Amino acid sequence: MPQVTATAPAAPEPQSGDHRVVILGGGPGGYEAALAARRAGADVTLVERQGLGGAAVLTDVVPSKTLIATAEWMTIAERASELGISAVGPDGEPVADPAAGGAPVRFRADLARVNERVVELARAQSDDIHDRLDREGVRVVRGTGRLDGPYRVVVDDSTTLDADTVLVAVGATPRVLPTAVPDGERIFSWTQLYRLTELPERIIVVGSGVTGAEFAGAYNALGADVVLVSSRDRVLPGEDADAARVLEDVFRQRGMTVLGRSRAEAARVVGDRVEVTLSDGRVVEGSHALFAVGSVPSTRGIGLEEAGVRLTPSGHVEVDRVSRTSVRGVYAAGDCTGVLPLASVAATQGRIAMAHALGDAVQPFDPGTVAANIFTAPEIATVGLSERVLREQGERYVVSHLPLDRNPRAKMLGIKDGFVKLFARESTGIVVGGVVVAPRAGELIFPVTIAVAQRLTADQVAAALSVYPSLSGSLAETARLVSGQQAWTG
Repeated sequence: MPQVTATAPAAPEPQSGDHRVVILGGGPGGYEAALAARRAGADVTLVERQGLGGAAVLTDVVPSKTLIATAEWMTIAERASELGISAVGPDGEPVADPAAGGAPVRFRADLARVNERVVELARAQSDDIHDRLDREGVRVVRGTGRLDGPYRVVVDDSTTLDADTVLVAVGATPRVLPTAVPDGERIFSWTQLYRLTELPERIIVVGSGVTGAEFAGAYNALGADVVLVSSRDRVLPGEDADAARVLEDVFRQRGMTVLGRSRAEAARVVGDRVEVTLSDGRVVEGSHALFAVGSVPSTRGIGLEEAGVRLTPSGHVEVDRVSRTSVRGVYAAGDCTGVLPLASVAATQGRIAMAHALGDAVQPFDPGTVAANIFTAPEIATVGLSERVLREQGERYVVSHLPLDRNPRAKMLGIKDGFVKLFARESTGIVVGGVVVAPRAGELIFPVTIAVAQRLTADQVAAALSVYPSLSGSLAETARLVSGQQAWTG
């Protein structure tokens, strides 16, 4: 994550209703900022070249999570027989699958229909955002904007917009290896996968970070043969080690091939196949390949450096905790800042920027209270300080860890994989972080987020009654176990 080092003068004085705000980018950072500025009485123009919602809605978060939600139903269906459920015909007799030699019927994914629905939902969400901005009085200009100095934006070299405040929220795009350029037919970036009309016979997913793991898990659940290529020794190298270990075990149990310590160097299409060459000379063959090897900020060529806005060596915009750049009146939010690549963070940065620019009271952004979720099966949700950070800081802390298979509700649902883990300071018992690995972990992490944000102790969390039986009961039980745990330090 780029260092947050930008400095700028103090907040401007409160402005009147004619304060002109121009926003570059209509993703979560941009459109949330636009709404906040309009509610504060500013004159707001939003410039977007792709479609409202930006990549988050049109090609990234909304489509990918819709695809993953479909795949989730497939993983649920896998547990049906274990729970005593089988498919039956109109006569009440079990239904057999002729294609599987008379074995019990299994569900199949119609990928053409799945992706059609994915695109439909993304477009509907984009339209909803446009309608809301229109109702709130935000002026939307379609095109590509660039700065012409700090207080002027030019759109497509034809429209000039003067501004008192500019917010840059231009996002990021998939990183492309020059030796594996996506063609949208056999070799894909994650924005192109929704063109597929048939389930890949064998898809090679290069990159075992969040995006790679999510798509690998989704296509595995949908029925494709998946090979996950990781340059590191495990999947999700930046995440909690225990959580990553659970997910990799689940991937292997479901038949996925995981190649650790295997860096992809190139890919080429040979007929109707794809060959991915690894750095050790091995060649992995499949019908399709997805490259999920990070992203690059969309900050080049839009006049930022010419306007005096400092960029990091990676091209991200330097910002402080209230989203200021190095130039007075110019703010930035979202993936182009490199702070945290989350839609929730982008939206928060955008709202903070507008509050600061318009002279309202503002709470600086605190990355230590941000909850994040990886939409695999099981999901991995985290908040607060990680164990790695606690060790690096040399703090004494306690860890409480409870496997999910002890939870009665999990047993009822046939859930075997997952756990709850809490980190607390040894001296005070204050909860400083947590990890949940479970189905719908993104929902279960919220109580831990409240605990971290409000500096609650483990005893206070444990004192709150939970429903019995419930998966959230494991949160309270894990909090009860904090007392008496061995303390660790970096």
